[in-house]
Amino acid sequence: MAFSGLTDGITRGIESAGASLSETIFDTTLRLGVTGLSRAGKTVFITALVANLLSRGRMPQLKAQAEGRIQAVYLQPQPDVTLPRFDYEAHLAALTGDSPRWPASTRAISELRLSFRVQPGGFLSSWRAPHTLHLDIVDYPGEWLLDLALLDQTFEQWAEATLARLERRPEAAAFLALARSEDGALRLEEARARALSATFTAYLTAARDLGRVDVTPGRFLLPGDLAGSPVLTFAPLPKPALTPRASLWREMERRYEAYKARVVRPFFRDHFAKIDRQVVLADVLGAIHQGPRAVEDLRRTMAEILQAFRPGRISWLGSLFGGRRVERILFAATKADHLHHEQHPALTAITASLLAEAKSRADFSGARTEALSLASLRATVEETVARDGVMVPAVRGTLLSSAKPALMYPGALPADPARLLSPAREGAEAWLDADYHLMTFAPARLSLRPGEGPPHIRLDRAVEFLIGDQL
Repeated sequence: MAFSGLTDGITRGIESAGASLSETIFDTTLRLGVTGLSRAGKTVFITALVANLLSRGRMPQLKAQAEGRIQAVYLQPQPDVTLPRFDYEAHLAALTGDSPRWPASTRAISELRLSFRVQPGGFLSSWRAPHTLHLDIVDYPGEWLLDLALLDQTFEQWAEATLARLERRPEAAAFLALARSEDGALRLEEARARALSATFTAYLTAARDLGRVDVTPGRFLLPGDLAGSPVLTFAPLPKPALTPRASLWREMERRYEAYKARVVRPFFRDHFAKIDRQVVLADVLGAIHQGPRAVEDLRRTMAEILQAFRPGRISWLGSLFGGRRVERILFAATKADHLHHEQHPALTAITASLLAEAKSRADFSGARTEALSLASLRATVEETVARDGVMVPAVRGTLLSSAKPALMYPGALPADPARLLSPAREGAEAWLDADYHLMTFAPARLSLRPGEGPPHIRLDRAVEFLIGDQL
């Protein structure tokens, strides 16, 4: 009896270990990075993505779902116990409660694991057992994404480019006046360094609040436990003729290099460089609303940050040694619900053209890329209204500022993207023959049926592109 019980226990242990080993070997894990710039809607995107994968009634373009092969989708504890968990439940409650509201923006890196149990497709699908796909979704502030472009720039290059860009920005006047009054050749005085850094941070904050996309270094806005440290106490300065040791300019250079080494590179190494699939979110409509310079800033910024990607397929042998490349990149223009669906193709075309330089670089390296316009959570309904005697496509929603209903016709986007990108590249102050208006809408109150996620626009197409091949 005792011997039999012992052998049964050993047998069960071996079977359990074998099952665990088999599951570990045949499971697939993908890391999906969700990145973007300020106000692009990363938090809403992830929340709506997870909600619509758990309840897939609104996901007809997800092929595995349409074919009935997804047996189950469930949340699991994340594998990296040192990272905060993306607070999906709290964000979903904010969006779907009796008084819905937009959740707070991303303030730090976080992660969430979503697991799929899927029946394989194809001719021999009935002979193959279901497999598991683990999707690790990594969310991090867009401000940190911008810092990756610093890795290829010296302090002198960064300072010169930043000061030149700030010349055209009224919100930078106070910092520029202070920076020009300093003699970088003089010996460092910590009080002066702190004053420069504080004034530069004030500019970055004002620029972000105005919707600027190129607000970097990002940790100046989200310092965390680095607040007040020398690594966050520097600013761009004109280079003097002489830069002796212990001078203000040399110390700013030293701190800039320390920022890259101690803040940017560890983030790149530990998180960003491990991404398999990538979503790049951009508020393209917001940039168009601000004018040609904002559109050009967005184009230039996206081209710069995508230099940090390592797109393209990696060999099977290379993957054994830890090398990874981004295989698929989705460029998504958010807030498509601010437009009638008749204008969505124009928004998609503008997005593709806006990101053509970065996209072609990724395509050349072997990664699959796609441009898409989407709304993670639909906050409007469509209407057709009379404007100056002409019927125009519009949307209706609840204003975020006053909670009152409002009808919006933002203007007709051009079918030819060059009509926007050309004046943007040429430095035009305003659009010559068009005027674009935007309102900010609050999330609509929802009434979801069982099996339905929150309403969206083309979120299912985004998921099919990003992970459909693994399902």
